Amino acid sequence: MSDELLTMLACPVCLDGELLGLAERPTDTTVICSRCDAKYPVRGGVPILLPSDCDLSGVHDELDHAHGHKHRQAGYFDHAVAEEFEILRPHGTPRAYRWLLARKLNRAVARVPDLRRATVVDACCGSGMEAEFLVRKGARVVAVDISEGAARRAQARARRFGLDYLVVVGDVERLPVRTGAADVAFVHDGLHHLADPLVGVRELARVGRRAVSITEPADAALTQVAVKLGLATNEEDAGNEVRRLRPERVRLELAAAGFSTRSERYVMYYGHQPGLGTRLLSVPALFTAFKVGLDAADLLAGSWGNKLCVTGVRTGRATGPPPIGGTR
Repeated sequence: MSDELLTMLACPVCLDGELLGLAERPTDTTVICSRCDAKYPVRGGVPILLPSDCDLSGVHDELDHAHGHKHRQAGYFDHAVAEEFEILRPHGTPRAYRWLLARKLNRAVARVPDLRRATVVDACCGSGMEAEFLVRKGARVVAVDISEGAARRAQARARRFGLDYLVVVGDVERLPVRTGAADVAFVHDGLHHLADPLVGVRELARVGRRAVSITEPADAALTQVAVKLGLATNEEDAGNEVRRLRPERVRLELAAAGFSTRSERYVMYYGHQPGLGTRLLSVPALFTAFKVGLDAADLLAGSWGNKLCVTGVRTGRATGPPPIGGTR
């Protein structure tokens, strides 16, 4: 693992102090911030860089806790998932499923600067699927997730497939990364878990020196139709409300941070685990027709689509927060 990736990390409390002891890459220890003396454990080689007011290791009353949504999210992804599927996904899945995911991820990086040798912070990394994608594009990746269970699976994926990326437990609302330390800040389907996704947008803008890539569910009328048909839901499996994003609000945040932005909506739907429909669409006789049909759907209805991709490329310095108000 490149020492450069380790030097990108920062205390999530002060965002400035050096994490003493981390450079030795210990398996189990405690590292200390050289500036504010905050202490963080390293377990199994994974730094747990969560501020003390976001400690998820204990038992809390979620109704009274300020970060209840984080506890629900971390708790769900710590335990309530199919371990082997998450480590391997999308390997071994039907062809149509793999194609849909590749289509979405390739769209997410189509307008960012060249990823070869670029440093990338993969926020809300889950079990490392996106980190693997980015590494195979040539990037050097710091993969961050609030769930220690997810981080362990991302670590297992790296071992399984011979990948080299740094896994960290951290909060996308207070990323343990130095300001401007990454060439690219990246998130795929992670911010909609937050109580306020725009907090995560601001953090990505803070750490991304050259570009930001955000792919999230769009606040779209088409989605609400899907909800009524039972194809989508307004509550995620962890029990939190799905906070879908509007492109104009994300673009305002990124523009205020000095980024030139482009956004696009498109049509995208698949189950987290592939079902019978995905297997049928993978049959050679249907696969080509399926791809052509989705291209046609994007052409006809993409601007009202349920998926949002916003890319920001830095062109200047931050100008301050966007105007108060507007639609989230």
